[in-house]
Amino acid sequence: MNKTETQLDLLAINRIAFKTILRKEIRRFARIWVQTIVPPSINAILYMLIFGSLIGAKISDMGGFRYIDFIVPGIIMMAVIINSYSNVVSSFFSSKMQNYIEEMLVSPVSNVTIVLGYMAGGMARGLLVGALVAAVSLFFSELKPLYPLITIAVAVLTSMMFSLGGLINAVFAKSFDDISIVPNFILTPLTYLGGVFYSISMLPPFWQSVSMFNPMLYMINGFRYGILGASDIPIWTSFIVIILFIIVLATIAMTLLNKGVGIKH
Repeated sequence: MNKTETQLDLLAINRIAFKTILRKEIRRFARIWVQTIVPPSINAILYMLIFGSLIGAKISDMGGFRYIDFIVPGIIMMAVIINSYSNVVSSFFSSKMQNYIEEMLVSPVSNVTIVLGYMAGGMARGLLVGALVAAVSLFFSELKPLYPLITIAVAVLTSMMFSLGGLINAVFAKSFDDISIVPNFILTPLTYLGGVFYSISMLPPFWQSVSMFNPMLYMINGFRYGILGASDIPIWTSFIVIILFIIVLATIAMTLLNKGVGIKH
């Protein structure tokens, strides 16, 4: 067998492996959809009822838009972020605990394929939940994306970024408690402080400057720009920040897998 044939065989193996991992990930969260898909939709309804309909009725507008219209993009993005992250961190950690990730690492499947497979699975769940939340939001708002391509691009890139983040968390996690620390104590607070329910233009100058260090701000505002055409952050800045984070997180994830950190004993 010559070198070219060997390379083609490896490509075929990795293509099959990627499809297998992705299929497994989709079946995993689809099988328990009552736990993985329904709760985010219910949470979104509660946010829109409480903040949009009840509190929002007392607020004249936000940035020139109805309050419910202003917060809907942030609520959708919040669902994409949390679910993309949670899917990968729980799935990859389970693969560590059940020791089948080691079988994948010693197989002809490349680490790039493993990362891409888990990342795609997280993206599938994050974007599916985001789409469902967007559908639910139509009962409260009549929003239509002003820039559909920007809206989709921001959602896809954001789900990609947080899927990679979930994989990195899973690599370092040593118990199921460890996989809930980042979502509960870092992601959720940063998301709430990332401009979901308010414009940072309302903040004093000092806190506006502090908010600029919150990565969630760029994703939420980028998505809001795609839907409303308005944002606290220039859209090109949002894309640059998101892409830089993806590059950094992908590099870290590959380095950790190549070194076997948290996996090889």
